[in-house]
Amino acid sequence: MPVLSCGGMRYQHAWKDIPAADIPEENQRNLEATIRRAVDLGINHIETARGYGTSEMQLGRILPAFPRDAILVQTKVGPRENGREFVEVVDRSLALLRLDYVDLLAIHGINNASLLEQVLKPGGTLEAALHLKRQGRCRWLGFSTHGSPDVIVKALETGMFDYVNLHWYWVNTINTPALLAAQRHEAGVFIISPSDKGGKLYEPSEKMRALCQPLTPMQFNDLYCLARPDIHTLSVGAARPEDFDEHVEAVRQLEENLPAALAAGRRLEEEMERVLSSDWCRHWADGLPTWENIPGQVNLHEIVRLWNYAKSLDLVAFARMRYNLLGQGDHWFPGRNAAGFDPSAIRDALGGYRFAERIPDILREAHAWFLEQPKQRLSND
Repeated sequence: MPVLSCGGMRYQHAWKDIPAADIPEENQRNLEATIRRAVDLGINHIETARGYGTSEMQLGRILPAFPRDAILVQTKVGPRENGREFVEVVDRSLALLRLDYVDLLAIHGINNASLLEQVLKPGGTLEAALHLKRQGRCRWLGFSTHGSPDVIVKALETGMFDYVNLHWYWVNTINTPALLAAQRHEAGVFIISPSDKGGKLYEPSEKMRALCQPLTPMQFNDLYCLARPDIHTLSVGAARPEDFDEHVEAVRQLEENLPAALAAGRRLEEEMERVLSSDWCRHWADGLPTWENIPGQVNLHEIVRLWNYAKSLDLVAFARMRYNLLGQGDHWFPGRNAAGFDPSAIRDALGGYRFAERIPDILREAHAWFLEQPKQRLSND
């Protein structure tokens, strides 16, 4: 696996299946140029999903142009009620990709305990996926997840998965226990959308830009992630051929650039502690209840996390992007925003949480600051 992967959710024409004849030639040419540029750079892992609309179909027009052993192709298929349905969808993906097999197949979106239970049940998705692996229709089996660390760890502890696609960045290290579990079980780790979910770093704040120098914020985050030996590849969701350049510049001299990245990380931490206090930065998440245990299912952890980075590093555009998904993303982004919350009920739910008195004011400020038109996820599969 290369340390950068070519993610397939930004260059396709549509987020739903449409007839092949309706794909604009200009869009297809751009997609093919992007793939050729990736492979030329050594980024030979090409990743997509059945839920990415026309992505698989459009890739199917270019992938057969490469020697099969020169590329690593991954697609992802969401859990289904039974194994037969899962196999039918995988067959559809292979037909669209014009491949006899994919190198990596992921069960897409093991995001909560009930979905994991569905995947693991007899006759379910995992059983079908393992059958496909034995048949040679995939070489390695993994799963993608937006779930909590306990769900990810439980899935990895089955010992059935070769790799996992998950979230872990400088602005969100909550899944560190999952990284450690992956290392214990010798599973590969693929980081989802580090530039977007990792802080909307293609549109960074001026403060973030200044504190990361001589690196760009995207380069800093790439190197921060890759400094961990249990992280193996980062997705670059390229929309055009030149979107790889900034990332490639950072990782071409990975070892030489790591000290600058670690120094930038220290400066960012110091600025957060200066603005918010070191006590808050080190302990705000300790004992904070999950959204399921909060009245109105307010996702306190996510809202406070976003408030932290907006308040201290001016990552307001990122906070708004994520905040307005709350309540719109189903199990991909669970919980709700702070609209109409009951302060006394929140305090009661917080129990002995040490910063309980601060939370209502943070929720009020976050809601007033971040609320825009609610957003929908681009894909729910």
